[in-house]
Amino acid sequence: MADSSLKIYAEFEAIENILAELPNVNYESLSTLELAGSAALIHNFYNGIENILKQIFNERKYKLPSGANWHKDFLLLAVEHNLISSKLEDELKQYLAFRHFFSHAYALELFPHRIEHLAKAVKSVFDMFKTEIEKDL
Repeated sequence: MADSSLKIYAEFEAIENILAELPNVNYESLSTLELAGSAALIHNFYNGIENILKQIFNERKYKLPSGANWHKDFLLLAVEHNLISSKLEDELKQYLAFRHFFSHAYALELFPHRIEHLAKAVKSVFDMFKTEIEKDL
């Protein structure tokens, strides 16, 4: 697992760099461009979470889900394989939902209060994720 551990720690570092770029302001005051940038960072955060889980799945030879709902099924399988807790799954579901929305929305459809809520909670969600993943590395 040494090689995949290095990749996982590289993903941890990339996520930490993303989180450091999120503004700590009232998101209602952000321009459309700043709001879209913050949304992209939150989207990248969730992609990083999935990248880490994929590394573990590949290392352990767990089958990756497929189909239209594979992202949702992937989180459920991560719980079933005891990689993350049900509590963390519940937290991550809101980022998964946002990832889906962001991938299919226009920048003018972004809501500052929704993005601010995710941005304010993301550090604690990431800390929980990192703690749960590191227990098996």
